[in-house]
Formats: sequence, structure tokens, C-alpha cells
Amino acid sequence: MISVIGLGNPGSEYKATRHNAGRIILELIAKKNAFSEWKEDSRTKALWSAGKIGSAKMQFVAPNNFMNNSGKSVSPLVKSKKDLASIIVVYDDLDLPIGRIKISFDRSSGGHNGVESIIKCVKSQEFVRIRVGISPETPGGKLKKPKGEKAVLDFLLKEFKDAEMAELKKISKKIAEALECFASGGKDKMMSIYNK
Repeated sequence: MISVIGLGNPGSEYKATRHNAGRIILELIAKKNAFSEWKEDSRTKALWSAGKIGSAKMQFVAPNNFMNNSGKSVSPLVKSKKDLASIIVVYDDLDLPIGRIKISFDRSSGGHNGVESIIKCVKSQEFVRIRVGISPETPGGKLKKPKGEKAVLDFLLKEFKDAEMAELKKISKKIAEALECFASGGKDKMMSIYNK
């Protein structure tokens, strides 16, 4: 079974914030593909939804710990190398513009606290990640990233604007296709097609 983890913070005050891009994407895909209703699992302290994208069975997991403790919800899913190989983590990335994704495997956390927590808890970085761009661009295509720790934190906890949310909806379709590709052809095929 493929487990797709959407990172974010629990609670209505964080629901539409940039730092919750991973959770938002999973909710959009689950809704579009008629996944089961989200239910809380006390063992993993996460929300779960299951269904199919095409013919591929998947379970979506949204950790209900705060971002820095995301790994606590993921570690119960990983009992073997095979389990680890079937995990995909979806999360926000300041270094990508809104509307872009980047898929990688076996990389460091890049300073993302949620990914860092997962690496620590599963004692490996050998899992697939789908990074979702959250930074605006200038008309010339330059990234408009906040500078300084406080500015970054404020930016991450701001809600997406309507136009940005529309971009997330578009990119969620691409991510759903990438997940289906992962199920049928593996991570290398998914990266070669969707990292363009």
C-alpha cells in the first residue's frame, strides 16, 4: 500500500496557510478521487483517508502532531525497507514558485522541520518527497522569498490568496498523476516525467 503523507499543522487556524500546502494538496486529491472520509487514528495521531487514483490503492495520512513532530505519525507506518519505499511525503517549499513541484528521493531535509522529524523518527532519508512551491514570483520570473527568520515564519503562517489557491488546485491534478505514475512505474519514472 502506498502511503502519502501531507505535512502541515492541525487546527482550523492553520488550515489554509502556506505551511499546510502538503495537507491542502492531499485534501484536494482525496476529494476529487472520492476517497473515504477523513478519520483520526489514535495509534499514529493522524488523519487518514483511503481510496484509488486510477487503479492504484493509496492511503493519505495527515499528521495531527505539529509540523516539528510529524515523524511520530509516520514511524508507525515504517516497519521495513519495503514500507519506507512506499512512502511519499508532500510538503511546502519556499525555494519553488507557486505552481511548481519538485520530486526527489534520499535527500536531506533542506531545513524543513517536518521532513527533519520524519528522517529522525524513521532513521532514514530514503523516501520520496514531493515539494510544492509556495513563493510568489515577480513578473520577470524572480522568486519573491521572505528574508530573515521572523519574516519567513510570518510568511509560512499566512493564508494563500484565492489566485494562489487556484494554482494549488491545478498542481494537485499533476501530483495525482505523479502518484499514479509512481504506483505503476516507480519513483525513477515519476521523477523523469514530472520533474520538468
